Amino acid sequence: MSTSPNQSKAQRREAARAQALALKKKQEAADRRARLITMSVLGVVLVALVAIVAWLFIRDHNNNAADAVDENLPLSEVVDVPGTAGDDAGILIAQDRSAGGTANPDVPTVGIYFDYMCPICGQFETVNKDALEAFLADGTANVQLFPVSILDRVSQGTAYSTRAASAAAWVADRAPARFLDFHEALFANEPEEQTAGHTNAEIADLARQAGVPDDVAAGIESGEARRTFGQWVTSATQAATNNDALANAQGGFGTPTITIDGVRWDGDWRVAGALAQAVADATK
Repeated sequence: MSTSPNQSKAQRREAARAQALALKKKQEAADRRARLITMSVLGVVLVALVAIVAWLFIRDHNNNAADAVDENLPLSEVVDVPGTAGDDAGILIAQDRSAGGTANPDVPTVGIYFDYMCPICGQFETVNKDALEAFLADGTANVQLFPVSILDRVSQGTAYSTRAASAAAWVADRAPARFLDFHEALFANEPEEQTAGHTNAEIADLARQAGVPDDVAAGIESGEARRTFGQWVTSATQAATNNDALANAQGGFGTPTITIDGVRWDGDWRVAGALAQAVADATK
């Protein structure tokens, strides 16, 4: 809007006011359009985020899902059992570190019941790893591992203990030569209690890093390992929990539980050399 030189001062002032008002309305209209565009973009982004979160939830739910298990099914009636596991659910380690060894009847057998989310089990592994390796290397003792799942309740609903134990069973069955390496990798990367633990994909990556073939690791990532051996883990856990010979002084079962020739050993495994001495004493 322009002003005429013949306009009075009041008219020119009014014209300027009208022009400013028009510019203001034009700017307000532009601002409204910008807000609408911004809100539309944010709406699209929000919908996309919701879709992504839903997809991740469904994916993780499917990966963590397992066929229904029967907590009362006896271990002896479980159909899918790792080929390297004994009737008592123990996985005997051979001298070459593979799963499925043959016990030497002339030396004691050290059994370890553990949960892959149990921090004290991780401590046991750290303190006694060299002793266990020595037992295998020089044949002074048989080593038998019993993966159980008593700590699913502290993994925020992801059943990490069962998933990790099932993965270990899967590797023991499908890639026995890498079982002990995978077992050690799980403890070296043990998640804390009250966390979700590792996803199936992350457990599979640990398996690959431990030398497990990719096709076997893929079965962990897809959830097939748990679907196959989840019942075995559940029944093995119940068998250990209900075994009076494994009960502690309070009458319950916990991890780690150590046995020598099937008898609970209550020595102080935190003392370096204590387990080796107990084995030596049992050999006499």
